[in-house]
Amino acid sequence: MSWMSRLITLWTCSAPSLLLVGLVGRQLGLGVGLQVVQTLNCSRWATPSDKGVFEDGDVILGGLFNLYYIPPTLEHDFTRQPQYKSCTGLQNLPLQYIYALMFALDEINHSPTLLPGVKLSYFIRDSCAFPTWALQAALSLVSGDTPSCNPAAGFLEAAGIGAKKRDPPIPLIIGGDSSITAQALSRILGPLSVPLVSYTASCPCLSDRREYSNFFRTMASDIYQARAFVQLALKFNWTWVGAVIANNDYGLNLLKIFQEGIQEAGVCLAFVETLQRESIVSDTKRAALTIQASTVKVILVFTWYTDVKELFVQLANINVRNKDMWNVPNKETYRQEKNFLVLVSCNYFKVTDRQFIASEAWSTSSDLLKEPASSKVAGGVFGVAIRSSFLPGFDSYIRKLNPSLRPNDKFLREFWENQFRCSPGKTSLSTSLPACNGSETLAGVHNLFTDTTQLRVTYNVYLAVYAAAHALHTLFSCPDINSPPGNSSTCLVPNQISPSELFQHLSNVKFTTPQGELFYFQGADTTAKYDLLNWQKTPDGQLKIALVGRIDGFDMHLNESAIQWHTGSSQVPVSVCSERCPLGTRMASRKGEPICCFDCIPCADGEISNKTGALQCDRCPTEFWSNSERSACIVRQLDFLAYNETLGITLTAVAVSGVTATTIVFVVFIYYRQTPMVRANNSELSFLLLLSLKLCFLCSLVFIGRPAVWSCRFQQAAFGISFVLSISCLQVKTMVVLAAFRSARPGAEALMKWFGPAQQRGSVCVFTCVQLVLQYLSLTLRYRG
Repeated sequence: MSWMSRLITLWTCSAPSLLLVGLVGRQLGLGVGLQVVQTLNCSRWATPSDKGVFEDGDVILGGLFNLYYIPPTLEHDFTRQPQYKSCTGLQNLPLQYIYALMFALDEINHSPTLLPGVKLSYFIRDSCAFPTWALQAALSLVSGDTPSCNPAAGFLEAAGIGAKKRDPPIPLIIGGDSSITAQALSRILGPLSVPLVSYTASCPCLSDRREYSNFFRTMASDIYQARAFVQLALKFNWTWVGAVIANNDYGLNLLKIFQEGIQEAGVCLAFVETLQRESIVSDTKRAALTIQASTVKVILVFTWYTDVKELFVQLANINVRNKDMWNVPNKETYRQEKNFLVLVSCNYFKVTDRQFIASEAWSTSSDLLKEPASSKVAGGVFGVAIRSSFLPGFDSYIRKLNPSLRPNDKFLREFWENQFRCSPGKTSLSTSLPACNGSETLAGVHNLFTDTTQLRVTYNVYLAVYAAAHALHTLFSCPDINSPPGNSSTCLVPNQISPSELFQHLSNVKFTTPQGELFYFQGADTTAKYDLLNWQKTPDGQLKIALVGRIDGFDMHLNESAIQWHTGSSQVPVSVCSERCPLGTRMASRKGEPICCFDCIPCADGEISNKTGALQCDRCPTEFWSNSERSACIVRQLDFLAYNETLGITLTAVAVSGVTATTIVFVVFIYYRQTPMVRANNSELSFLLLLSLKLCFLCSLVFIGRPAVWSCRFQQAAFGISFVLSISCLQVKTMVVLAAFRSARPGAEALMKWFGPAQQRGSVCVFTCVQLVLQYLSLTLRYRG
């Protein structure tokens, strides 16, 4: 056999076999790899779990669901291959998911317009909530579950000639119950171009088409959920919040997006507590003590419902211990501290006034609603949940399920044995159970499996099936003769499906569900649709879930009057580090503390703040002043000396008397101006002095009476100039007298020439001009603008 024929023969093997040969060749060297190709004698290393349900059809869709939650014990002694045994502990709610898949397939198979003549069927396996189980089951589905890569045996088995017909490969898988599992499955199935449609994986990282090229989901990205929490915090003015999150991608991504949203909004995180599944008891104890010690009233919780249950139990235990410690009738007691009795309120130690905000991972948990601790510490929980939808006929479909009609359905048989404690068939999964009498029915059973009133994840599974069906419908549709040139569509038959072609059609799918909802993919994502829920107490003290709003994309529609907060009323809880500063004060940050923690400082005189939470005070206009509360500017109150007041009359009389006396002296001097006495007394300076004194007396009258703009500007300038003029005259006259007394000394002629009439007049003018310039500058700068 030539090398080319050997390679062609190898190509007929399934994709995982080819992948296995390539890996072996790389690990052992080229020669050994070629030897494996030559022998073509390879086999599967491990046998997949038999926990599966299969129905044959033209096209088979794969399904991976977390049906069991108790993994088997594995012994890794590194001397032999580990045996992956089946998981145990069947869960009711995930069981409902697989029958939603079957219900959707049944609707499609009976539809005259969607995939006519093509029967869709399923191959469902359990992923046990562990990525390793999910990977094993996924590779088993896409490989056709054949035990050998022998081309001849594979051909005979596929044709039905061999002893056992092999299962056909799966072109598409609906699965990935968590983001971690979805990431692992997408990386493994990506090189094989097998589309993966998840119904619960919500990590924003899965939107990256470069890393997860084959991934789709009917569950909204956590970006929308985190932005909804930001909107709630801003809407209700919660500026001081705490967070309890799962220490994984789910909790950390939600917290990161929330922090990005509140970064510029003045909202602060007081604390962040992380919970690890392996140390959940100690972690929840620590978180409960943090919540008790904190002043935060609103707490975000991003984790799984089992973690929340343990957290509520720890909070309830704190309340019980404090109640025993401080058990007094009036809920008040005293504690002794350093020989002093201090009054202490018992409510300080109890955790009953916290408002919890729930993510979709636990907001609808029936286990939490029934937990006694929830009603004690978590009343009024407000949360986000996957949009609930109604599926007509699904309740009847569930109620009519019976193992006698589905003899090969191992999941239904095990559920039947757990529910009715009897064996529905000849072979029982439990040897100790008696045979059923045939009268058992699900008509009167009420549990998570039969409850179809709140279909959330179940509806996501339903949408995933319809998305796959519509992609197959376009793939099988023959091109229209009127289609534009370049349309390369071909008319395929079910056994010619290529996963890569199905992926292309799935990317472009757009359809309307039987319920009238428009559905399409935006890359890997869909439009976010959430319900806003509120836990409310019934008259008998139980908790129920009430719908109080919806979220479509980034738009929130909320009925605030329908919300019952933890107080039992519609009064929105307050959660702040510092109360908003009242009117008349401004905020002042505390050193070393978040911006949400601040002090309120009163505004200074002449400044106001007319809104709460002001960052700074505003100065009042010129003719206004701040009121006593510093909250408004009021017109300045004018206090002035009136002419009709006693002091005003007295000062006016003095001013008039001074002006009169000065005028009389001035007239006398003018009358006797030619006399030697007046002329010897330097008549020019005397006249200026008398004039300046008269002006000084008159300027005092300007300070009496109601002030005006012109009077306020004139009074200081006029008095200043008049006063400087009088002082200048007195100074010059004094200097002339001193010079006259020294004139008899030798050399006095040189001194006297500096005190002539021209120098005297010039000195008075210079001094007065200096005052004029100063007054001009003062008025210009003070009343500028």
